[in-house]
This record gives sequence, structure tokens and C-alpha cells, in this order.
Amino acid sequence: MDQTQVVEKLAELQTLIEMSGTINMEVFYWWCTGLMVIIHAGFLAYEMGASRLKNALASGVKNILALAFIIPTFYFFGWWIYLAMYNGFTPDFEAGAAGLPWASAMGPNLADNASGIFWGAFVLFSATTASIFSGAVIERIRMSSFIILAIILGSVVWVLGAAWGWHPTGWLTVEWGFHDFGAAGAVHMIAGFFALGVTINLGARIGRFAPDGTPIAITGHSVPMSTIGLMLIIVGFFGFLGGCIIYTTGGQWTTIFGTPATLSAISFNTLMAFAGGIIGSYVITRQPFWMMSGALAGIFSAAPGLDLYYPPLAFLMGIAGGVIAPLADKFLTNKFKLDDAVGAFAVHGLGGTVGIIGLGIFSGFPNVVEGAPAITFLGQLKSAAVMAALGFVPGFVLSYVMAKAGFLRVPPKAEEAGLDLVEVPLSAYPESVPAKSEQPTAVSSPMTV
Repeated sequence: MDQTQVVEKLAELQTLIEMSGTINMEVFYWWCTGLMVIIHAGFLAYEMGASRLKNALASGVKNILALAFIIPTFYFFGWWIYLAMYNGFTPDFEAGAAGLPWASAMGPNLADNASGIFWGAFVLFSATTASIFSGAVIERIRMSSFIILAIILGSVVWVLGAAWGWHPTGWLTVEWGFHDFGAAGAVHMIAGFFALGVTINLGARIGRFAPDGTPIAITGHSVPMSTIGLMLIIVGFFGFLGGCIIYTTGGQWTTIFGTPATLSAISFNTLMAFAGGIIGSYVITRQPFWMMSGALAGIFSAAPGLDLYYPPLAFLMGIAGGVIAPLADKFLTNKFKLDDAVGAFAVHGLGGTVGIIGLGIFSGFPNVVEGAPAITFLGQLKSAAVMAALGFVPGFVLSYVMAKAGFLRVPPKAEEAGLDLVEVPLSAYPESVPAKSEQPTAVSSPMTV
């Protein structure tokens, strides 16, 4: 073999190696996206189990419809918002061009193995925000108003938060040094605070509070179903967190901010935070529902620093999240008469807040994108305030307008009859299963601390 042939063979080998890396990247995100679908199976089971028999299907159908409506709306304008709005409310039309529905990157293209697969991961992040909000409003929201709010949250509001703080050139990152590996701010805080805003205007379910304001437990028809659903959500989060890593062919993996990361670090810290969250909630409540919700809160409380923490620190953050979430939900219920049926605000909104501010408390990590400020307590605190406001204000304002227009909530007669009859209509179980919903009772339930 002469020198020319050697050079040709080396070039051919180099091409094969690069193509192999590209396909590996594509396969990695393909399976991350598939795992994220399990999150929605989990939310569906979780909310159905947390509902009374007469509302079981309507609660689950919301998750199916949210997924169906967010996929096309994120395609038509959500992805463009992420690419174009990183500076704030002033769009960069040039940067956003690749996200327009008619752009070459937004369709089949043999020269582009990345755009569609990244879009697929992001659209599942979008749908996750809607599913988080969905649980808070079960058993009394109109299906149509839920779908509108889910589209606004999933294809506009969270995308703005992601563009500002979960984008390599987002203004929170380059101006305040914001760091949030696992999207505790953009996904969980925004969805949790959005749910809080809607829940305030939606009001409590009939019978949730006695005339003197005493909370009355409303027990879901299947706590085991809810518990299994929560476990499925956690399984799906391994895909979610995998999708938070940028696969770089021939180099080290990075975070979405361009900083070095490894799946090994994420594995250590996710599992330690998961365990910490269960233990924290177990100590406070002893209840399986809150143990699994605490596992989620624990992961969110460590999520911003999963790429940075030493595992025992992730464990402590997980315990903090697992303790704070049930206590906060109980306080909000008793003090403010808030009927968040599954504790979505406490688990996601406050869990994410603990995570964002916690990383600021344990700041000092130099691991930020080149040229951006270092991670600081003040930068994380201010960024958390932005995420909270970005979630709460649209949720509160939109639901306030809907409530005033009589469009937000089903009529009392429909609520008492059950949303399965009004919104689906289909019975959840066969005739062999007695179709009887339990009335609110003062007896302690798995949904209370």
C-alpha cells in the first residue's frame, strides 16, 4: 500500500469514526426522549389514582391531551422562542430562523442528525411542565381551559425561562452566572408557580374545607396507583436528566451551558438525592405518597448542581427537599386554604427553589461557561425570583381572566356529578366494580401530612 492509499484509508477511517459518533449521539437522545414519555405515563397514573372514582378518567385524559396539543404548538412557535428570546423579550430573528416551521432544520434532512432529536427532547420537557400543573387542578377545572393554560405554559412560558436561564447565551447565565443543570428553575419552578397562580383563582374542590375553614381530606380512589405513578415519573427522570447533557462527538460531554459534565457524576448525585428525598419525607410523614413525592422534591433540590456536587451534599439537599415539601404543603393548605390536590407547588415549585438557592449557598464552583460570572448566592437568588415571577404571573393573570369570564371551572352540579360523566364521557371501571366515590372525610388520608 503506497502513501496515497494510506492517506485515503485514514481519511475513510476518520469519516467512519465521526459518523459513528454522530449516530451514537442520535441514538442517545432518541432513548432519552423515549424514557421521558414514561414521565407522562407516571403523571397519568399518579393523577388518576389521586382522583375520586368519578373523576379518574378526566384527570388522566388531561395528560394525554396536554401532550397532544403541546407537540404541534412547540413545533410551530415554542422552539423558535427558545432559539430567539435568550436576551429577554427582544427576539433575535437571525438566531430564531432555524426554529421557524419552514426552516430546513425543522424537517427530514440527511445532513442534520441533531435538530430533530434535540427538538424531541425539548418538547418532552415542555409537556412535563404541563403535567406538573395538571395535578394541582384535578377534579374541578374545565378541560378546555386546562388545554389553553397547558399550551401557554408548555409552549410559551417555560420556553422563555429556558431561553433566559437554560441556554448557553441566556441573559441570566451571561449576566448573573446562573447555573441550573437539571432545569429546576425553568421546568419545576415555573410549572409549580404557574400551578400556584391558577390554583388561587380556581378555588378549592367542593367539600375540601369545612365552613370554618378546617381542611377535610379528599382521598383518591387508588393510592397504590398514585405511588406507582410517582415511581414511573422517577424512572422517566433518568431520561430527562440524560437529555440535559450535550453529547459532543470526540470530546467530553457538557452541560447545556457548555461546561464539562459526566453521566457518572449525574448518576452519583441523582441517586443520592433520590434516597435523601424519600428519607426526609418518611421521617416527616410516614406516608408512601409523600415518600415518593419527597423523592421527586429531593431530586429537584439537588438538580441545579447534579454536575457539580460531591454526592453526600446531594444527599443532604435531597433530605432538605423531602422535609420541606410536605411541611410547606400542609402550611399552605391550613393557612391559605389552598387546594393543590397533589402538592405540585410544594414539590416542584418549592423543591426547585430550594435547589436554585441551595446551589448559591454552596457556591464557589468555578464551573461556569467561559466569560460568564461565577456562580454566586446573589445570582442564584435573583434568578430564582425571575423564574418564580415568570411562572406565577402568567398563571395567575390568565386564570383570573378565565375565572371572571366563567370559563375556568366546571359548574357545581358537574363537579358533584363527576368530571368523567361531563368531560370524557366514559366510566373508569367495569360494572363489576361498584361506581361509588368516597365523600370527603375528616379521617386522615395519604394525601395529607
